[in-house]
Order: sequence, then C-alpha cells, then structure tokens
Amino acid sequence: MEEKLVNVIVNKISVSVPVGSTILEAAKKVGINIPTLCYIKHINEIGACRVCVVEVEGMKNLVASCSTPVTEGMKITTANERIYSARKTNIELLLSSHNIDCLSCPRSLSCELQKLSREYCCDSKTFAGEKPEPHLDTSSLCLERDSSKCINCQKCIAVCSKVQTVNALTSNERGFNTVVGCAFGQELVNSTCVECGQCTVVCPTGALYEKQDQRKVLKALSNPNLTTIVAAAPSVRVALGEEFGLPVGTNVEKKMITSLKRLGFSKVFDINFGADLTIVEEAQEFVTRLKENKLPMYTSCCPGWINFVKNFYPELKPLISSCKSPQQMFGAVCKTYYAEKMGLDPKNIFVVTIMPCTAKKSELARPHQNAAGVNDVDASLTTREFAVLLKQQGLFLPELEDGNFDMPFGMYSGAGVIFGNTGGVMEAALRTIVEKSTNKTLENPEFLLVRGEEGIKESEYEVNGEKIKVAVVSGLGNARKLIESIKKGEKQFHFIEVMACPGGCVCGGGMPRNPEVEHLGQKRAKGLYESDKSNLQRSSHKNPAIINFYKEYLGEPNGEKAHKILHTKLD
Repeated sequence: MEEKLVNVIVNKISVSVPVGSTILEAAKKVGINIPTLCYIKHINEIGACRVCVVEVEGMKNLVASCSTPVTEGMKITTANERIYSARKTNIELLLSSHNIDCLSCPRSLSCELQKLSREYCCDSKTFAGEKPEPHLDTSSLCLERDSSKCINCQKCIAVCSKVQTVNALTSNERGFNTVVGCAFGQELVNSTCVECGQCTVVCPTGALYEKQDQRKVLKALSNPNLTTIVAAAPSVRVALGEEFGLPVGTNVEKKMITSLKRLGFSKVFDINFGADLTIVEEAQEFVTRLKENKLPMYTSCCPGWINFVKNFYPELKPLISSCKSPQQMFGAVCKTYYAEKMGLDPKNIFVVTIMPCTAKKSELARPHQNAAGVNDVDASLTTREFAVLLKQQGLFLPELEDGNFDMPFGMYSGAGVIFGNTGGVMEAALRTIVEKSTNKTLENPEFLLVRGEEGIKESEYEVNGEKIKVAVVSGLGNARKLIESIKKGEKQFHFIEVMACPGGCVCGGGMPRNPEVEHLGQKRAKGLYESDKSNLQRSSHKNPAIINFYKEYLGEPNGEKAHKILHTKLD
C-alpha cells in the first residue's frame, strides 16, 4: 500500500512527510534541528519542557513541535526573535530551580541543559528565587539520584515504565514541589529498580548517573602490593571512540589496549575470553537440560535481567542458566587458575572490568561470586566512566598507538565478540551446540534470524535431527511480553536469550549518550559483526586459549571443577 503523505512548508522549504508526522520530524527531514529536553520518539512526546516551540501560520500561540502533528499545507517557522525569546525564557525558568554546580557535576560538558543554556545565552539568575528541597539518593550500589538536578522532563519515568515495565520511578508531590523519585519517597535500593541504567542514558542532566568508581581504581593502581588486571567487554570497543569525537561504531580495540597499559595495569586481558568460556559452559548445560527436559533455559549473562527475574518472576529462577556472566567468569579465572599459575595470592589481585552496563557494579556483590574466597571482580567501570578516567590522566585515545592484549586471556573467537549485540549470545551458543553435536565445522556460522534490532526475535533450527525453538529478547518490557505469552501457553521455546537493554549491550546503561543518532545500536553492532567475520576462529570452543585452559586446568565443560569456579545460583 502506498504511504500517504502530507505536504508542509518549513522555513519556506516544501517537504512531504508521512501522515501522523510531527513538526519536529518534518523539520528534521529538511535538515533543521529543533532543540528538545523531554522528547523521546514514541515514548515521551509530551511537550513538557517547551524548548521545542515553533510558529505555525494561523495559530496565535507557539506550539510544541514534538507533539504537534502536521496537517496539509501547514506553514511552519522554526527560528525568529519570538521563538528565540520564548525558548530562552523556558530554559531560564528551568535553570531557576536547578542546582547549578556545573563544575562538580558528573554531566558537566555533556549536559543537554547546559548545552542549550550556552546556545541561547541564558542567565541563570533571571528568575532567581526559592528552589525545591534537594534529595540525594546514594542507596543503590550502581546508581545515584540527585533531585536538585532534575528538570521534571519525565524521560526516566517513561523509559522505566513504558520500555522496561519496571515502574521504579514516578512523580511525587505537586506544583513547585514536584519531584521525580521512587514511589512513596522510598530509596532506589528499596524500589523495584533493576539497575539497568536506561534512566541514566535518557536523563538530560545530572539527576541520574552511575556510581563513580574511578578513584577506587586509581587507588588500586597506585598500590605496589597489588597485581592489577583489567578487561573490557566487547561492546566497549565500538562505543568508547564516541567520547573522543570518533564516528559511531568505530572499533578502537587496539588503542583501548594501549590506553589501559598507559594507566599502569599489570595485565590487560579481554572479557571476550570470558564470553567464550561462558558459551562452552552454557552450550553444554543446554544439551544436558534438553536431555532432562528442564526447559526453557534462559541465559544468565545480563545482571539487569537477573534482577528483573528476582523482582517480578522468581518462579523462573530454576530455568536460568547456572553459568556466571563473562565478567564474573573472567574474574574467577584470574583469581584461581592465573593466580596459581603465577604464584600469586588471590587477595593481592585486583580485577577491574570496563563494561557497557551499570548493573555490573552490583553483580560484583552478588552471592556465590567468590571462587577463590575473595570477590571475583573488585571494580567495574562503565564506558562513560572509563572515558572520563582517560581524559583525567591526559590520554587522548585517537592519538595513541595500537597495542595487543596480554596472554593467556587475550585471545578470543568471533563468537565471543558478538556478545555485545542482541542475539549475540544465542548465535554464539548455537555455533558451539551445532558443531559439537554434529562434529562438523559450520561452513557459514552466521545465524541471521537472531540478529537485528527487533525487541523479540523467534526462530527454529535443526540440531542433529532435533528441532530447537529459540527466542532472543532485548528490553525488559519485551521480556515481560514473552514470559506472559509462555505462561499462557501461547509460545513454547527451548532456549531464550534476554538482555535488559533495548538493542543489547551496545545500548547499555553505561554507554556514551548520543540522543540525536538514529539506529545507534545498529551502527555499533556493525563493528562487532565485522570483527567476528575477520576472526580466524568463529566458534568459542575452537578458541585455542579456551582449549588449552580446559586441558590444563578445568577438565570437562560442566565438570565438578568448572561448576565450582564458573557457575553460580540464584538465592
């Protein structure tokens, strides 16, 4: 069916857009950027901040472009003195109740309110007066909430309720005293929050952000008695460059390695080794569960998803894979096998991970994450925190030379690197499951049906004569939909991958914020798929370092020793 179009004029430029388009979308089509603070397409189109106002011929008042649909023949003006003055006034009204300690704010120079204030030459004292009572919530292991920086844009509420269906955040009080927080004024730690961090990605100011752990890492690096080990998740290497002005999706793996070595870490390994290890263990676990009919099996790599299960679907705990996440497996191996191999006391090994995720911070403290009697991992930095740390230390990523990972945990397969994408864990597992069950190498190891940005993907594959139904889910709202359909008997699967963040880890809660970039996850994912395609080994169980690790230390996958070090349970 032919798409119906509406013809409008934006700043004297004629343009045709689909019926139902907003003025904001029409302007964007002709290359005009209208500022917004509260807008998220299809999720939060409420026109609350009034920063996006424009003139429409025939209308007396300025209208919010983000929530006003276009009509045939509409004539729109997006910039003149009246519009500029209105936007400036609206921004200054927001500043009047805002805590303007920009120099010490974690969002300084990346704050959308700060950016617009500069662009519109705003005066923070124009409407100076009383400010709402501030509240700082530091109760969570992962996130902090500062009400004095909140502009009541409602973006965090919209993402938490409409996308993630967690409903941890809401508006409390009314009028001047309106504040975004948890229901009944409780702290984050006592709410339904799953620590996914999607609220921190959409927050335009410093009202929501991850716990800052750079100083903890620097303190460890300055301790001569510690062996400091670091590893980064696959998605970090295709997003870190954005914080240094590089195009979205640029793979900066080699320069990232050098930056970590320049910081002074004793060893720079790769979480991808942990990803390959996870697949070998998880694939074997699935085969066992398939024989015992203990299905479906859900993946366990995402801590936001695990928190979601604990809060909303505790009955699913027995169906969650017992495998630790790649982060925790990596840490466990460093403090057992590597410690023994190098003659080190695990208590004197400090493991740091660079992750796309805020929830990874609390995963460190989960029970049964201490294979050597000490925490498997000691500190986890988000990609954003890592970028700040590099800048603090005077390391400008694009100008660094290329480096190489240290061994023995610097070798990875193509399957390990695609973990950062939604569907990546499933595809990696299928490669190993199929190849090990048939004793044949796949000529084409790409399982394309589990790829893509769709929130729910379903497919069926034949494995050694048996049909296996799989599902891949990203975004907790989509996870809820799938779980409910399974409970009702409408759907049935053998194996299910769930990632809390829409798009997977490439769009994680700790990744760089790029609200103006469309298909952000897709562009980052492309870099990981290219890395997979160029890898000599594309299946986890064929990684030579993994083969040697089992031969030298673990024995068989899912064996007694493997379970003691690499597996966990949900209390």
